Amino acid sequence: MNNKNNSALILDSLFEAFSYVSSANYVYVCDMKTDLSRWNRDAVNYFSLPSEYMTNAGEIWASYIHPDDREEFISDIKKLFSGEQSTHNLQYRVRNRFGQYVVCTCRGVVLKNDKGELDFFCGAMTNHGIENENDVLTGLKNQYGFFLELNNILAEKTPCNLIMLGFTKFLNINNMYGYTIGNRVLQHAARFLQKIADPDDRIYRLDGTKFVIITERQSLEHIHRVYNGVLERMRSYSLNGMRINLSLCGSVMKLSNFNITNKTIYSCLNYSYQISKNQRHGALVEFNNKPDQTDIDLLVKINTIRNSVGDNCKGFYLKYQPIVDASSEKVMGAEALIRWENSRLGEVRPDEFIPVLENDNVFPVLGMWILRQAMQDALEIVKDNPDFIVSVNLAYSQCEQSNFVNEVISLVESLGFPPHNLCLEITERCRLLDMELLSRIAFTLHSYGIRLALDDFGTGFSSLIMVKTIPFDTIKIDRAFIQDICENDKSEQIVKSITDIATAYGAGVCVEGIENEIMRDKVRKYQVKSIQGFFYSKPVIFDEFKSFCQKGRCLL
Repeated sequence: MNNKNNSALILDSLFEAFSYVSSANYVYVCDMKTDLSRWNRDAVNYFSLPSEYMTNAGEIWASYIHPDDREEFISDIKKLFSGEQSTHNLQYRVRNRFGQYVVCTCRGVVLKNDKGELDFFCGAMTNHGIENENDVLTGLKNQYGFFLELNNILAEKTPCNLIMLGFTKFLNINNMYGYTIGNRVLQHAARFLQKIADPDDRIYRLDGTKFVIITERQSLEHIHRVYNGVLERMRSYSLNGMRINLSLCGSVMKLSNFNITNKTIYSCLNYSYQISKNQRHGALVEFNNKPDQTDIDLLVKINTIRNSVGDNCKGFYLKYQPIVDASSEKVMGAEALIRWENSRLGEVRPDEFIPVLENDNVFPVLGMWILRQAMQDALEIVKDNPDFIVSVNLAYSQCEQSNFVNEVISLVESLGFPPHNLCLEITERCRLLDMELLSRIAFTLHSYGIRLALDDFGTGFSSLIMVKTIPFDTIKIDRAFIQDICENDKSEQIVKSITDIATAYGAGVCVEGIENEIMRDKVRKYQVKSIQGFFYSKPVIFDEFKSFCQKGRCLL
């Protein structure tokens, strides 16, 4: 019994050693005396093998190999176990769990004990049917490997916690010390993560300076220990005598619902990461997946909505909130607002899914759908009211697309929509873009005739810089600045100051959040061009909105 236990321990030790030094996709180790093998878990999942631990694995593996390649493989394995040869180097086709054959290259070596007896057969296998899962710089699994592991977790329904962490302002390190030093810092961070995490935790390097840890430990204490350990280590880090200060931000998500996709998991994890980075000064942010009154997890909702985008934006529709002339109170335009519902989940509030999707790579598809639908609807009004302007919000992920401007102009031309009847609103998230890029986008669109508005003025640190840099036609005052305008004279002063700034740069002012006559009358004392709010109308479907336009004057 002790010999058997010792054999298993040696088997595991060899497996861990080969896994550590190998850059191949899969590692295997076989005890040639007992014919007990241990295989890489990724291989087990990808090929749907019986287990990580298998007896008579050669015969099992042979059944997965293409019939035309099988005989050569069996012959080679027999030579290894008979002692006729000591190395293994074959390329063959293997059937994966999807029933497809992929090409694999397998290399191995026989280890003998001090008596010259066959002891262990150890090797590594490269799967040419998948992308390389290893990050060259750090030696960790890369983003592709991360998504594969998520698929395995979802298939096996393994509860776990995911931690995303990354370094902010890393470009400063590269600019000050060069990319070689920057790379060494990331390598050090990877080594430290491996040191501070549990042995069973899986660590991945994603794009840029972000890492993810997957742990089956359910305790948040473990997660905070890892995060705080990295925070303390990298806060004041010395390399070649240079003191390098790094800022850390991070998010954590508990995964216990498995009827979702790996991309939804990443999107929600990244959403909380962005909150840590942009709003919480690096505090670790947990994704709030608590069920609402419908008893449905937010994660499930996001997953369903993401899938709806891929299904020709099924379930999405627009509502319109009138924008009225401040003097005449006649309808002069509308803001298009996205909504979503289905039979199972009902209508999901936009503040539940928009902030998450704005960081998601599916949003550009949804964004173009919104733009197309808004212009198609507005065409019905523009033909009778040539001054009517429809406003559409832009998202951060849309503006990042290299072909964004061309797609907008192409859509405008294909619909025959007058460019001056379209206003694109730059939202708070867009301010996180590189100012040079944002400015280039804005000037190109504006020169084509499309109007631009700065939404939620005053809620972002860069608002004044943007007003100075970008040719806005309209500056929208966020409702937060006028909520107490009936009782607080200082709020009036804010409205006055913003209108003075806008006027200086040739932009009109739109005030959002008008809910009663008193608020309306107070803001009309200043150079306000347009007004928007529940006093005039809540957001309504297009048919209702058309009736407002036919009345000309929009009052509930």
